[in-house]
Amino acid sequence: MARAYPKDLVLRFFRSMYLIRRFEERAAQAYGQGKINGFCHLYIGQEAVAVGVTEAIRPDDYLITAYRDHGYALTRGADVGMVMAELFGRSTGYSKGKGGSMHIYDIEHNVLGGYGIVGGQIPLAAGTAFASRYRNEDRLTVCYFGDAAANQGSFHETLNMAAKWKLPLLFLCENNRYGMGTAMDRVSAVPEVYKRAVGYQMRGEHVDGHDVLKVYEAVKDCASWCRSGKGPVLLEADTYRYRGHSMSDAATYRSKEEVEQQKQGDAIPKLRAWATAAKVAAEADFAALEEEVKATVDEAVKFADASPEPSVDEVWTDHFVEPGQRDVPPRERVHGAKVDWPTHPSGKELRVTWELEPKSPAQAGEPQPGLKKRA
Repeated sequence: MARAYPKDLVLRFFRSMYLIRRFEERAAQAYGQGKINGFCHLYIGQEAVAVGVTEAIRPDDYLITAYRDHGYALTRGADVGMVMAELFGRSTGYSKGKGGSMHIYDIEHNVLGGYGIVGGQIPLAAGTAFASRYRNEDRLTVCYFGDAAANQGSFHETLNMAAKWKLPLLFLCENNRYGMGTAMDRVSAVPEVYKRAVGYQMRGEHVDGHDVLKVYEAVKDCASWCRSGKGPVLLEADTYRYRGHSMSDAATYRSKEEVEQQKQGDAIPKLRAWATAAKVAAEADFAALEEEVKATVDEAVKFADASPEPSVDEVWTDHFVEPGQRDVPPRERVHGAKVDWPTHPSGKELRVTWELEPKSPAQAGEPQPGLKKRA
């Protein structure tokens, strides 16, 4: 952490990570109380990845992810109470309680959903990246996925397509070492996911996902590469989840000693200790943020608790959008807020400006194209 970072950025890092941690802890408590039903996958331990990414990209860039998805929306500015209400299955949630924990979708902040199928979001990310290139925009798509998804066929198909079309797409593998209860190195011929970029002439990198500043620097660099038209990047962030795969997982496949050892590298106290030692921020700054975040999450829980359950009639709504039907932004529906809703070109005035089906064969690849492991 030798670089100089402005105080406001460091405090944003801390606040966002602490917000996710506190939110997830309260979600775990609510699940135990029976207020959250179904599957619930917590992001505790992995906060540095989502926060480092969000701070390194632009608000108009797209995010798409799997089902461990609460934290991503929170980093982008989603309403904390509405996210919690979605987990509670209440009508004031982002999807009126119909999506639940695994399907947080906030189009206002370009969070294009959590997906329950392992690897199912990866081809969709190629679609948004294709749209950005088709529209001649320099918007980036960040596609989060876990290590187990890297063994799915959709991963390989999409990397091939994205590389061939040089799509502005950052494939971000959060390697928390376990696909549910199976250790990644037990079932993978190449457990280092970033090395698989070689097969697609793609830039592949590795970063310490327990260090928010390292994630921030890596993603800034990768995002610049993608926007410049050089094609996608496969970035692997080593991380660790401190809880089970989901709330129903006792995590008996790993030892308590392993978990405690991993907690020694917790990104939140690590950032705090560095910032106070380097005199970037004072202990009082962090203490004040802790109190503010605790109050915010407490209010979110109260809001979700007090919100009504959706009517049974809601089963028959929101399946299709009819031509000309206005899409009501969730925060407008719930809070009456004025929302700047994203708009896009119609497509009629656009043309593909590159060769979709190249006539010439691919050039012979380099032995190790762009592989780099960050210190």
